[in-house]
Amino acid sequence: MKAHELRDLTLTELEARLKDEKDALQNFRFNKSIAGQIENPARIKNTKREISRLKMIINEKAGAE
Repeated sequence: MKAHELRDLTLTELEARLKDEKDALQNFRFNKSIAGQIENPARIKNTKREISRLKMIINEKAGAE
């Protein structure tokens, strides 16, 4: 999801999405450690970027209030 699309969401929706992304990253890392390989290693990088993007937008919204 693009940053401008995320800015339209409410703070609670952003926090819920952040929790989901963190859970997904944890699952990717767990599967990588158990299996040694994952189907698409780029998903870890993309998930990290999404988490960073969400944190940035949450901080922007919290600072504006």
